Amino acid sequence: MTGAREDVIVQRWRDVLACYSNVSCALDRALQDAHGIGMSEFEALDRLVDATCEQRRMHDLAGDMYLSQSALSRTVARLERAGLVERGMCDDDRRAIFVTLTDAGRERHTEARRTQRAVLAEHL
Repeated sequence: MTGAREDVIVQRWRDVLACYSNVSCALDRALQDAHGIGMSEFEALDRLVDATCEQRRMHDLAGDMYLSQSALSRTVARLERAGLVERGMCDDDRRAIFVTLTDAGRERHTEARRTQRAVLAEHL
């Protein structure tokens, strides 16, 4: 790869990072101000709503998201404290933890989804 081509690729990468940073900051701020949740909490709720089952294993949810396992655990703990999700043990595999969306979580997601879509439309 030539130096000029590398420079173009690096600049494109930096543009992607700048776009992500601008959108994620605006999204996090809007969700926090209007709904009391951050971008990670919204994303977890969104993934749970999109799931085709009542509950999801934490491991599967982690595979869908951009968060580490420990960051996802903290995110789910915040959602649980707010009454938006419930966690429970799997009867078949005691190591597995299920996450279930509550009615309050579904309602908060519905409200926050409008905010998320508006921010995305404005910035993308």
